[in-house]
Amino acid sequence: MYIAVIDYGMGNISSVKNSFIKAGADIRVTADPAAIDGASAVILPGVGAYRDGYLNLKDRGLIGIIDNVIGKKPFLGICLGMQLLFDYSMEDGKNRGLGIFKGSVQKIPAGVKIPHMGWNQIDIKKKDSRILSGIDSGEYFYFVHSYHAVPDDPSIISSTAKYGSDLVASVEAGNIFGFQFHPEKSSTLGQVLVKNFIKIAEVKK
Repeated sequence: MYIAVIDYGMGNISSVKNSFIKAGADIRVTADPAAIDGASAVILPGVGAYRDGYLNLKDRGLIGIIDNVIGKKPFLGICLGMQLLFDYSMEDGKNRGLGIFKGSVQKIPAGVKIPHMGWNQIDIKKKDSRILSGIDSGEYFYFVHSYHAVPDDPSIISSTAKYGSDLVASVEAGNIFGFQFHPEKSSTLGQVLVKNFIKIAEVKK
């Protein structure tokens, strides 16, 4: 059993890899569709501009394999990786995403410092969430972002963070999970989430 971390040139690969290795996972950082297809679970990390992220996936021929595996095996999007799961983003104009979830990615509303950077409490909305098991509302995770996901279906929202308004902090639908925050930068509680995803991956192997 190994977990594939998709390498598409959009940052934070090493910190994600290291956090999962620390938790005992066999990790393969790869842009090879066959390796992604053979994994027990898949992670799409990411830091940077939405348009660049989508084009990098397209240029590397990775969109098809994501479409093939998502939903069939546990899939985790982190930060930009979560945002790319939606239909489109308004960052630097309207730019298409993977369309796994219906909805958009919008600029954080004015009135607060942008980017939203640092530790913020989350409020758990999906009490039976598998990925958030062991985490309580009010606990802190590390965020770095200027845009936020706006799902058409609010039932996929597993937690929110108060930053001027309520922003989506995580999503969950079946075997598809997403964190706007960075579990790999969120100390002990972040490692709880990492271990939860590993457990979910083991169940599906």
